[in-house]
Amino acid sequence: MFTSRGFRGATAALCAALLLTVSACGTDETESDEPQHIRLYGTDGNMQNSFISAFKEKAGLLDGMKGTTPLTPLSGEFKNRVLSMDSKVADYLYAAESYDAVAISALAAQLAGSTDPDRIAEQIVAATNGGTRCDSVEECLALARRGTDIAYRGVSMQRAGFTDVGEPSTASYATLHFDNGRINDAKSEFVGAGNESDASSARAPRPAKQDGLSKAQTGAPLKIGGLLPKTGDLAIAYPPLAAGATLAIKEINAAGGVLGEKVVWVDGDDGTSVAVAKQTVASHVAAGVHVIIGAGASSISREVLPDVIAAGLILFSPANTDAGFTSLDDKGRYFRTAPSDYLQGRALADVLIRDGSDKIAIVARNDSYGTGLQENVRSELENAGIDPAQVKLLTYEVTEDEATISFDDQAREITQFGADAVLIIGFAESAEVILALDRLGVALGK
Repeated sequence: MFTSRGFRGATAALCAALLLTVSACGTDETESDEPQHIRLYGTDGNMQNSFISAFKEKAGLLDGMKGTTPLTPLSGEFKNRVLSMDSKVADYLYAAESYDAVAISALAAQLAGSTDPDRIAEQIVAATNGGTRCDSVEECLALARRGTDIAYRGVSMQRAGFTDVGEPSTASYATLHFDNGRINDAKSEFVGAGNESDASSARAPRPAKQDGLSKAQTGAPLKIGGLLPKTGDLAIAYPPLAAGATLAIKEINAAGGVLGEKVVWVDGDDGTSVAVAKQTVASHVAAGVHVIIGAGASSISREVLPDVIAAGLILFSPANTDAGFTSLDDKGRYFRTAPSDYLQGRALADVLIRDGSDKIAIVARNDSYGTGLQENVRSELENAGIDPAQVKLLTYEVTEDEATISFDDQAREITQFGADAVLIIGFAESAEVILALDRLGVALGK
């Protein structure tokens, strides 16, 4: 049962005036006939149909949960193309961003006339700004082969190109809703974020002349390596990420490839684990990969980026949202098609405020993604006039062994705080936050 701030304040004043008992005033120690009622909110790490599998027979706990994710309204035609790569894809989170990361890498190599990562890196931002607009890899590759400047507007970046640091200047977010054991697409709401004026206006290197270049001069074929979460906590996001990347490779090669050769995809797992990801990067270096697509988690990318820079390669993530990457000294080697959590923080705060939440608990993974987004949301709530005392921040440590992660203490803190809304920032393991609240008898949902 929800009550307004005014009603709660009046009740508290009446209780104090009449010196009623603790139970009548509804403090943390109250035993009420009605269970505490909490609305659930999520983020891009868990607002996916695949998240439901963690709940088994308790999937109904998610009904009424809502949250935001970077998501462009996707055409049925693009979804069908993704499904042709993997018919079991349950949702499309970051499928478009994965497709575009591969596509932009290929276009940059074609514009550079080379597979040299240094020259590719110089063309990545340029491939999305200032030139002739093109909406498909076939169209863009044809222009690039003629030495024409292009402005790629593929699937995820329709409004504007990259900023100077190689990330989207604009983004689209969706507010998603769980209903009857899955995300209800009919309830999805889309909102734009960012500014087109933030797109780079820097002069790009001239596209290379394409005629008469030999394989010895270009270094073809272009090799792109995967560093996506096949396993680990973020494995729930793998199917659409992998399908998007595979689709891009297929369509690039169907359009004639890059520099006269078919692009080679070298598969690889980031494991949602620093150790696994570092092994994969080392394997890609040995295989002669030029561009690495990944990692899935921002915290993993932060750890492997020094290895990528040392090897002289490019790291291009379709899913990293950590706002800190915007100012990171990446030596011009890091790019992303996923928008910064600086933008998602605003979108989440807006959802919480519109729902009239009074006391908000924000539970986050203790890594760069979790704590970064948590701070962005907290800041946006405060900027909107929410009393900081009405927001409780909680974090949990992430371990390789999920069985060692306990959320019972956090669940008790949430109920004692009197939260009526809980935002959960995490991956598959964050299901345990919801299950812990359920064990305390909390009424979850709408």
